[in-house]
Amino acid sequence: MDRISLHNFNVRDFSEMLASCKGDIYMITPEGDRLNLKSKLCQLIGFTTLIQGGQIAEAKFECSEPEDEAKLYRFNLFGDTKG
Repeated sequence: MDRISLHNFNVRDFSEMLASCKGDIYMITPEGDRLNLKSKLCQLIGFTTLIQGGQIAEAKFECSEPEDEAKLYRFNLFGDTKG
């Protein structure tokens, strides 16, 4: 599993993309904690730790499914998950 770094992303769009993922998506915090973003509570905790000055700082993610990893790459590059 490669770690994917995302920067300055739209939280609403990202949450919608997470809901469409088949496997687990983990956010890796700067302290090394792994939050499973399939959980809405973990999403809330994770996003609040990342917000700095009204924007999302850099975040690192791991995916359990290669298909979901491809979605994250597309989201990072193009802001959407359409092929």
